[in-house]
Amino acid sequence: MTQAVTTPWRPNAVQEAVGLWAVGFLAIVAAFLLWGGTSVPKLVATVGFLYLPLIPMRWRDEDYSDYGLSLRAWRQDLKLFLVLSAVVGPLFFLGFAGFVEVLPHLPPALAKHLTPLMGEARFQPRLPPRFGEWFVDQLFVVALPEEFFYRGYVQTRLRDAWPQGRKFLGGRLGPAFWLTALLFALGHLAIFQAWRLSVFFPALLFGWMRERTGTVLGAALFHAACNLYVRFLEVSFFG
Repeated sequence: MTQAVTTPWRPNAVQEAVGLWAVGFLAIVAAFLLWGGTSVPKLVATVGFLYLPLIPMRWRDEDYSDYGLSLRAWRQDLKLFLVLSAVVGPLFFLGFAGFVEVLPHLPPALAKHLTPLMGEARFQPRLPPRFGEWFVDQLFVVALPEEFFYRGYVQTRLRDAWPQGRKFLGGRLGPAFWLTALLFALGHLAIFQAWRLSVFFPALLFGWMRERTGTVLGAALFHAACNLYVRFLEVSFFG
């Protein structure tokens, strides 16, 4: 008698991506509750973003380059990064300066949910202390792991399930694109700060860059630059 071969259960693409997102989210929440105020939650996030996807990737004999962690389009990535920085940078400065003017007139209960910044603001350009360390941290510890996980892994797996979408300036924007941006924003609630939901909007640019070039390098560069730029503006306006 021939013995039936049992095929191990495997989640579908959506179950896999959202399930690993949930595992990572809960791990960061637990680390924040246990070790908030230390570097442990950031370490948990970085390790989770880089290594959680390896579990299903090994089932399919895939590697990081299959999910956009590659230099194969570095020229296009770099060009796109420079163009977006030149366009978005001045616009964001105007928006930030306008928000700073409005902030003192908002009800305190509302203001504390919109930003951690308080006090009198006056623009005086200055770099944050230890800016070089901050640059390395934002690029290699924050932006690159997050972009690999969200735009590289999650967006790709969701697109495997939902390949449909409309092209916009060379990037396909479908359900996978929008859901990835939403999960990215919700993931930032792991440390219980409501104003972090605003990352949904830059996430749309990161996701579009991934769709446009096929890699996450340009998105990681732009992600790190956005974080550094916001920090520069915070220090320049509020000291």
